[in-house]
Amino acid sequence: MSDADHPHLVVLDEAAQALRGHFLGWQCRVRQYAVRQGGGRPTEGMRPRVLVSEPEADLGPVTVLINQLEPHEATSQFRHLARKTNDPVERYNGAIKLLSAAYYQRPEEFSDELTALFGPASPVAGRLLAGGGCRLLFAQYSQSYDLPCSLRQLPEDHPAFQATIWHNSLFNPNIPGGVQVLAFRPDWAKATADPPAR
Repeated sequence: MSDADHPHLVVLDEAAQALRGHFLGWQCRVRQYAVRQGGGRPTEGMRPRVLVSEPEADLGPVTVLINQLEPHEATSQFRHLARKTNDPVERYNGAIKLLSAAYYQRPEEFSDELTALFGPASPVAGRLLAGGGCRLLFAQYSQSYDLPCSLRQLPEDHPAFQATIWHNSLFNPNIPGGVQVLAFRPDWAKATADPPAR
């Protein structure tokens, strides 16, 4: 993936880079546990609270995904599993097998731009897009993160849009047409962790 695919990339200082790596490692561990021990059900570490300002509001928890920097192969696997069978149990079992193997083994292979799927007329998505930014508050296993984020709506042909749709299709075969995928880009220079990243 070239820099043209990520025109908003910035060079992070050492502390921000450490926090970014700390968060992605934690996200991979949270997700490994969810698929290996929790049947793939989203945990609180995958469902941050979303806070917006002007006016201030807590929009509640939203399930977010982390996507690989090069998601094409994973998306192809997700699509194959989703289309392979109409049996939801078989599709679910295939998804758990895929995600619990090596998928979350290498945090450095994941983008820090998180994605979330919203319905066609989601009031939460509308509120987020109107504000242009938010804070994502993550907490699980005595670890928490406060991530100020910019956000954007992804077009359907964006690799992260496709990865998000097909990943979600493995767990919900009834995704309606016209859904929206929003992408959240943390500002690592302003983000915090408790306990702090080391």
